[in-house]
Amino acid sequence: MTADKPAYILVDTKITDPVAYEDYKAAAKPIAEQYGGVYLTRGGKMDLMQTELWDPTRIVLVKFPSMTAAHAFLDSPEYAPVKSIRLANSEATLLVLEGV
Repeated sequence: MTADKPAYILVDTKITDPVAYEDYKAAAKPIAEQYGGVYLTRGGKMDLMQTELWDPTRIVLVKFPSMTAAHAFLDSPEYAPVKSIRLANSEATLLVLEGV
């Protein structure tokens, strides 16, 4: 039996309502942590070096113990109402990426 590989949720977000989005930020972090999520970056300074395929806006990177844990967070009943805040107040690209 092999150990699970870590996984990362990577989100690029364009916030459309910054005031309402603060509610999302406050609520999402503790739920992600319940599923083993550790925030590695959350909208910090970016130095864009190449943007031929993608011009990111605001990056969030959260590490989880496994793909299973990352998906469990995203699909959790606790996160569902919080996700609706994100969807109503931003546009985003979100992916779950398997680590090494």
